[in-house]
Amino acid sequence: MPNEWALYCEKQQHQPRQQLKSVYAVIDNQPVLSAEMLDMVFWLKEMTFCTYYDAVRTILPAGMQVQLVETVTVAEAPPDIPLTETEERLWFFLRNARTRQERDKILSGLDAGGKRAAQRLTEKGFLIRREQVKEKSHGQSGLKMLRLAPVQPDFLRLTKTQQKLVNLLKETGALSEKEACYLSGVSPSVAKKVVKAGAAESYTIKPELTNDTDVPPCGSPEEITLSPEQADVTDRMIAALDEGMHVYLLHGVTGSGKTNVFIRLIDAVVKRDMQVILLVPEIALTPQIVGKFCSLFGNIVAVVHSELSLGQRSDTWRRIAAGDAKIVIGTRSAVFAPVQKLGLIVVDEEGERTYKSDSAPRYHAVSAAKKRCQTHHCPLLLASATPSIESYYYARRHVYTLLEMKQRYNQSPLPHVEVVDMQEERAQGNDGMFSRALAEALRDNLRAGKQSLLLLNRRGYHTIISCASCNQPVYCPNCSVPMTYHKVNDSLLCHYCGYTQEQVTVCPACGGHHLRRMGFGTQRLEEELHQIVPNARILRMDADTTMSRYAYEERFSAFRKGEYDIMAGTQMIGKGLDFPRVTLVGVLSVDKALYAGDFRSYERTFSLVTQVVGRSGRGELPGRAILQTSMPDHYVLRLAAQQAYPAFYEQEIALRRQLIFPPVCDICVIGFSGVKEQEVQAAARVTVDILQQQLLEKAFSYPIWVLKPVPCSYGRINGKYRYQLVIKCKNTQPYRELIRTVLWEAGGQKECARVQLYADMNGDIGI
Repeated sequence: MPNEWALYCEKQQHQPRQQLKSVYAVIDNQPVLSAEMLDMVFWLKEMTFCTYYDAVRTILPAGMQVQLVETVTVAEAPPDIPLTETEERLWFFLRNARTRQERDKILSGLDAGGKRAAQRLTEKGFLIRREQVKEKSHGQSGLKMLRLAPVQPDFLRLTKTQQKLVNLLKETGALSEKEACYLSGVSPSVAKKVVKAGAAESYTIKPELTNDTDVPPCGSPEEITLSPEQADVTDRMIAALDEGMHVYLLHGVTGSGKTNVFIRLIDAVVKRDMQVILLVPEIALTPQIVGKFCSLFGNIVAVVHSELSLGQRSDTWRRIAAGDAKIVIGTRSAVFAPVQKLGLIVVDEEGERTYKSDSAPRYHAVSAAKKRCQTHHCPLLLASATPSIESYYYARRHVYTLLEMKQRYNQSPLPHVEVVDMQEERAQGNDGMFSRALAEALRDNLRAGKQSLLLLNRRGYHTIISCASCNQPVYCPNCSVPMTYHKVNDSLLCHYCGYTQEQVTVCPACGGHHLRRMGFGTQRLEEELHQIVPNARILRMDADTTMSRYAYEERFSAFRKGEYDIMAGTQMIGKGLDFPRVTLVGVLSVDKALYAGDFRSYERTFSLVTQVVGRSGRGELPGRAILQTSMPDHYVLRLAAQQAYPAFYEQEIALRRQLIFPPVCDICVIGFSGVKEQEVQAAARVTVDILQQQLLEKAFSYPIWVLKPVPCSYGRINGKYRYQLVIKCKNTQPYRELIRTVLWEAGGQKECARVQLYADMNGDIGI
């Protein structure tokens, strides 16, 4: 039994009896949380400042949630006991109710006095209450879809709002109901009316009741031929399986074949009758990697991610707990899979920000993986072409063991990268999105029958609608974020809260009538592509076209089969994907990402550019990449074009040391959010006062820096103002206890009564 659980039980034995509640019913015959998972609950609460409820909710799948169902019936032979006038009147209506639904309606509509009377009737034996614990329904409802009706009825009359939805379907074809309503800015009730009018059809895509992995194997891991570098890394990791817990960092250039290493290593673990967890950063990557593993290992593979239905999550959890699934592949939450005999955890693309949760509990999957590997005395393998600065720092200091693969598989060269200065393009009269070099390269690639990939990390058509008189952009009414123009439905959309409104003709700030459309997103990119390469088959991939895993799988599969010539999209297409026929990559604009307001912005920009450039030339044909930028001499972009991670690391770690940011220290962000800005400011001030008082009363072995509270970069999101207090400290138990004390005392102050507080260790700042 974990030490934390034993200490908790001992502590509870000394608590006064009246603080404990009686157990009403035992729901499960066996504990759903093992001793290890109980230990993880305490660890999450300690490390992330969350509640026990948040920790348990995160560890257990949503499909295992239960609900308490209460039924009330009237006694067939009520006792001969006098009733008050109020009780007698309520008893009359309840015993004369014709149906259970009618009786429940009477009880649900009672005021406070009526509820007290109902409670007394129960105590006196006139009413009988029964409570039953039921598992929540796992109904396989499927995905609701909409498509244009093949034959439009005569004299079709639609409102202006309904016509927006029909116009969207005319342009995009079939969409999920959620996607269609989101993009057209209408409610589900409008969609139902359009279907009822005969302008559209509604149908459902049923998810498979079986797991995605329920396929027989058609190959063997031993058939994979390893390069000398891959073989060396594999042999070193197989030897590490007997060496207990240790962290290994595999730094391999893009296309070096890290997945082949994973397969051979995981095969060795499975042959020892042990289980493995393989984490991937995005749902978009799961179909590709799951397909490869299932073809080799069959139905011992289990998939865990948020797009699974409740029933699939529950069934998968039980398969893993029973030991039937030896290999668990999934996104961040898969780190809590109930494996009993863990032999290895692999974290692919370990530097991705998606491994960090931005809601309670605010854990990092790598930290949770370390905790699990310590419990099971097994190694942890982190892998990436662009590791996080923190991981590479620990590897250079020999806290982690660094493993390297410097050559692409089969010795194929890295893509040739050409950097194009868009300032010069503008000076020479080219005002379009594409440089002349990229436009010509796209035409050449199309003529040669090869595929191209284009990255533009902004969706929509125009990114800003700005007033020519006051230069103010049109902001979302709920957020301090400019609205993005979407041409497909001629509306403005907020990408943070989802607010949609029709295109404006008057500036909301000054009333001016001259509005400029500025910037460009993936919708405009697709439109201009059709002008440059009119015969090309173009696939657009962004959050507007891929709201479900069905969209990911279908579109990526179609591109891999050669049904499209060009894929254009946001960062979801930039990492981890393997398309052998892609020989050209174009990066249209990443300059803005360099100044995102977070101290990790350089690291993320370098990673994105390096990874997307690495999608080119992964097959037998050599690849090339064209990077368009207005800052061709910026060292981050220059080093990313050269795929020179060690040189970038040296620059970045020197900057982190100078500014005192992780990994040189830890940072704790205390966040404040509320409806009124004055209340949020007051809560931040009182929290700083409490923190300063605590620092005066306690002594710490390491220095601590407290930065004054400031608004977040986006100071208002979804109607709530947001401030943050940044503390540079050391992530040790005394410092965590300090933060916990500050949160507790601040939460009890009147200034914080209507303000939400949270603490996040080593999360993002400035956003």
